[in-house]
Amino acid sequence: MSALILGADPGKKGALALVDLGGHLIDVIDMPDATGSALGAHIRDFIEDHGPHHVQAAWVEKVHAMPKQGVTSTFTFGAGYGALLGALGALRIPVELRTPNVWKKAMRCTADKGSSRQAATQLWPEHARRFARVKDDGRAEAALIAEYGRRQGT
Repeated sequence: MSALILGADPGKKGALALVDLGGHLIDVIDMPDATGSALGAHIRDFIEDHGPHHVQAAWVEKVHAMPKQGVTSTFTFGAGYGALLGALGALRIPVELRTPNVWKKAMRCTADKGSSRQAATQLWPEHARRFARVKDDGRAEAALIAEYGRRQGT
C-alpha cells in the first residue's frame, strides 16, 4: 500500500489534490459543489477512490473570515471548512493547518494566484493542462499545499 498526502485549498473555488511520497501528482479535483454532509461525503469518496493507496496526512490551508465579507457567505464558507475537517477527522486522517503566507513562502509563490499556477506547472509539467486556466488556481494551490506537506516529512 503506497502512502499519499492530501492538499486542500478550502472554499467553493478551492480544490483537493493528492501527491505520493515521491512527489508525483496523483490526482487533483475542484472542490465538490456541495455543502454540509454532502460535501463531506464527496471528500470521502475522492479519498476512497484512490484505494489501495492510503492518505497518511492532510495539509489544509488555514483560513479565516475576510473583512467586508457578507454574513451569509462567511457562514457558508465556514460550514464548508468544517465539513472538510470533519470528513478528514471521520476518516482518521491527521490534519495540519498552514496559513497561505507560510506554505506559499516555502513553495516560492507570491500572493498572486498566477504564481501558484506557474509553480504547479513547473513542478508537474505533465499535468500542465490541469492548471492552464485562470480559474484553475485552486487546483494549483491544493497541489502545492500537498507538496509542501510532503516536504515537511509527514
